[in-house]
Amino acid sequence: MPNNKVISIRLSTGWLAVVSLLGLVSVFFFCEYLIYYPVILRCAWPKLSAVRGGEVADGRSTGSTLRAMVLSDTHLLGAVGGHWFDKLRREWQMERGFQTALWLLRPEIVFILGDIFDEGKWSTPTNWEDDVRRFHRMFRHSTDTELVVLVGNHDIGFHYEMDWSKLQRFEKVFNSTSTRILTKKGINFLLVNSVALHGDGCPICQSVEKELVKLSRDLSCSLQNSPPSSSIGLDSAVEGCEGAESLPPTPPIMLQHYPLYRVSDASCTGEDAAPPEERHLLFREKYDVLSKEASQKLLQWFKPRLILSGHTHSGCEVLHDNSYPEISVPSFNWRNRNNPSFILATLSEGSHSLSKCFLPEESTVIAVYSSAGALLLLAVMAHCLCFKSVGPLLPCLSLCALIGKHKYL
Repeated sequence: MPNNKVISIRLSTGWLAVVSLLGLVSVFFFCEYLIYYPVILRCAWPKLSAVRGGEVADGRSTGSTLRAMVLSDTHLLGAVGGHWFDKLRREWQMERGFQTALWLLRPEIVFILGDIFDEGKWSTPTNWEDDVRRFHRMFRHSTDTELVVLVGNHDIGFHYEMDWSKLQRFEKVFNSTSTRILTKKGINFLLVNSVALHGDGCPICQSVEKELVKLSRDLSCSLQNSPPSSSIGLDSAVEGCEGAESLPPTPPIMLQHYPLYRVSDASCTGEDAAPPEERHLLFREKYDVLSKEASQKLLQWFKPRLILSGHTHSGCEVLHDNSYPEISVPSFNWRNRNNPSFILATLSEGSHSLSKCFLPEESTVIAVYSSAGALLLLAVMAHCLCFKSVGPLLPCLSLCALIGKHKYL
């Protein structure tokens, strides 16, 4: 064989290897980093719809607005049930999605509606510390953004699994009590430990219900001096408000892990709703949703203007008693759905507006990887066909010889 032909083939093979390597690096960079930017750039903060001047439908001034980001069910895998590659893949997806959203959208406050961890209900102290460390790395944020975390059943266990030690270690990590009212820019956020709303008199259940009664009284007392049209709280005015905490006289936005009671997801629509074959499955009270009794108590005590919940891993919009809208926020984790998303909320004392922001679909990323792999294989096969007469003579073309061997079997 002439030496110049051998040199030409070696150069061609070298260029193919270089171009293939650069292509693979580019595809990897796009799928694991760059893709989040154009996808999240399609999202925008919703605008409050003013009716006249600076007022909204109920006559209250919109005042200053608050930009809140709401996500749910991150389910960081633990040491028991999580495969290392599954853990690496899903956690990288959530970290890139969250960090890109923070950088592009700059929310003032972020809420995560429970099930932060997948194995918090049975984690050993060592495993718990590792899970917490990974969470703080993934969901790191600047001091300009406040992160508020609610408790879910996978964090402390279902009702029959939870105990004080699990609840207290969760509250210690996130430096807050699991049931409270958080006020920002005159907006009341009611944070509820819905795992403890079982109604069977368990110690944690009693403690949470007692705190909810107190918060309802505080809010009702704060509303006694507000116009009748905007009054909420207990059906009758609360007498004897001595010692009650003063809160802004506005209806609260209620956030919790479990949704309020509904029969099923049959009425849910949209691209992030449960699959059609699952929408008509009946929900179990105190497992999939709160009980009817607990749901009615929350509505009667607080009459929230908006309810945000998680747990089902799918999106849904429900109107309770023709008055109280609830939004179920889908899971933020590819492990639970192909198209994770989060809520963007523009809020004021008297109004709110929501929009949904989707992350890249896992199927899209897999398709890009598969297409890149197919193109690389075609390029190698084309190269082999061009030089098949000399391919077996060159060590650097052993792959071509192998492909040619299988081709002619």
